[in-house]
Amino acid sequence: MKNNFKFGEEVEGYNIPVLNEREIRAAAGMLFLMVFISLMLIINSGNFVPIKYGITIFLVDFIIRVFISPKFAPTLIISRLIVGNQTPEYVGAKQKKFSWIIGLVLAGTMFILMVVMNTYSPISGIICLICLIFLFFESVFGICLGCKVYSLIYKEKAQYCPGEVCEIKDRQEIQKTSKSQLLIVLAFIAFIFLFGYLLNSNLSIKPHDLFGVEKVAE
Repeated sequence: MKNNFKFGEEVEGYNIPVLNEREIRAAAGMLFLMVFISLMLIINSGNFVPIKYGITIFLVDFIIRVFISPKFAPTLIISRLIVGNQTPEYVGAKQKKFSWIIGLVLAGTMFILMVVMNTYSPISGIICLICLIFLFFESVFGICLGCKVYSLIYKEKAQYCPGEVCEIKDRQEIQKTSKSQLLIVLAFIAFIFLFGYLLNSNLSIKPHDLFGVEKVAE
């Protein structure tokens, strides 16, 4: 019974408790989508109801992760069902717990400001943006920003980081970026700015109905 409430899981070949990074990334993606849609509803229609539900879901999920066990966190359970057929990628549990504590503090602050006090301000907006950045980096790039903070605060070295970034090693040839590739990126950015500058007036025109459905409906 005690093992059920242990933070992280014992896996053969690993000398510390670990978690499945694939599940964590999937859960981060779900939370990111939930918060992002809620934020868009606030911006476009002034509807604050979805974000209040989203903050509550976020907070309860992280309370379970940190104080009970990641095994029982709803988003991680759903993620396990989704990515269950993929080979696990194990990461150290300790730095993940630290990262989730940061998320818990942010979610708790948002809950007090927006759900309990029923307010909005630049503070809640900034916290929401920070959460989105953390979730985006985790889900898309597999980069745990909270884990990087852990490495800065604690002297002990984090173990089993996603993509083995904690290990000192030379990059493989396929990972290296040439000067010509960097120039292509810069040229692409310049092209986008030039495209917008020259054609902004045309791009601003509202599209017309290709099949004339709106006119028929009228």
